[in-house]
Amino acid sequence: MTQLTEPTDQRLAKGARARATIARRAAELASVEGLDGLSIGRLATDLGLSKSGIATLFGTKEALQLAAVQAGRDIFVQRVIAPSLAVPRGIDRIRTLLDRWFAHIDEPPFPGGCFRVATLTEFSSKTGPVRDAVVADHAEWLGFLAAELTKARELGALSGVDPDLLAFELDAIVSAANIARQTGDPSRVDAARMIAARLLSTAPATGE
Repeated sequence: MTQLTEPTDQRLAKGARARATIARRAAELASVEGLDGLSIGRLATDLGLSKSGIATLFGTKEALQLAAVQAGRDIFVQRVIAPSLAVPRGIDRIRTLLDRWFAHIDEPPFPGGCFRVATLTEFSSKTGPVRDAVVADHAEWLGFLAAELTKARELGALSGVDPDLLAFELDAIVSAANIARQTGDPSRVDAARMIAARLLSTAPATGE
């Protein structure tokens, strides 16, 4: 008997690809216009999809916002964290993380620059699930960075450094660099690199 309907697994895979495409575009738009500025109509126009199709996949604007947050997080992991994990833990991994973090700022995947910086600014004074997701993502990144700094200290680098404080300082510096780049002041990005390097300057690289 001829099968007249698409197999379930193919439909699910197609739906997953559509969700990923829409979430990525939503993150791109949110980096410039904010998560609150997202609209199903704009996404439908940009992607050549129907409003009803997008609504079916996400259900609510809040679900779309949360998907955008996850897309921004996933891209940061792919560009900054995952490649750095190939470097042995210690000060060399910290330096690699920092290099890739600045590269993420210098060549941003989103038109509005760093997605995390943009959304934290937008949602810092709000409440609700989207704000919770944005804040949790930032807290997890700082926790990861502090854990890596702690390990570097255990391996003999960064003696006397408070890992939580240094993670906060590095995050503040790179966030400022992102704003400088977005406002057309690349010299400040170079200055931020020097400041970050100075914070790590007492830490000899492995093998030196």
